[in-house]
Amino acid sequence: MNALVTPKRGCLGDIKWVGFDVDGVMTDGGIIISDSGEESKRFHSRDGHGLKMLLRAGVEVAIITGRQSQVVANRARELGIKDTRQGVFNKLAAYEAILNEKGLSHSQTAFAGDDVVDLPILTRCGLAMAPADACPEALAAAHFVAKAKGGHGAVREMVEFILKSQGLWDDLLAKYRF
Repeated sequence: MNALVTPKRGCLGDIKWVGFDVDGVMTDGGIIISDSGEESKRFHSRDGHGLKMLLRAGVEVAIITGRQSQVVANRARELGIKDTRQGVFNKLAAYEAILNEKGLSHSQTAFAGDDVVDLPILTRCGLAMAPADACPEALAAAHFVAKAKGGHGAVREMVEFILKSQGLWDDLLAKYRF
């Protein structure tokens, strides 16, 4: 069962921008580094399709992550995510910069995070989200907790929740029916 606490700021229909952490949210948190230094991560295909659906619905998507990885840059490009901030030490500063650049208020944003480094954003955004296996502090800060763990469909659940809450899901699904 998904946990949902009514967002404190704004309403779900106001969400115009959704940010995601990577490790532990878009992936299971595992990082594989080969002997030659090549990095790999595992992403869930339905999560990726959900992100594309969110973009098609006109909701902006961004990545804010503490690590720097070519794998993440490749995945973002593949999905059409143009705003990718990697190697970010202060995620809140990156989030605030995005809000300023886009002229958004906190109530118009959602963010998905899984660890204590995400708390500053989770406690300010309009809709805070976390995968089922997030740390206790992130779970406590979340308005929506996915049933799935990070990298195992949690992002898709979050996306569907937003799109359904905004009344956009059925129109998007109609494009897949013949």
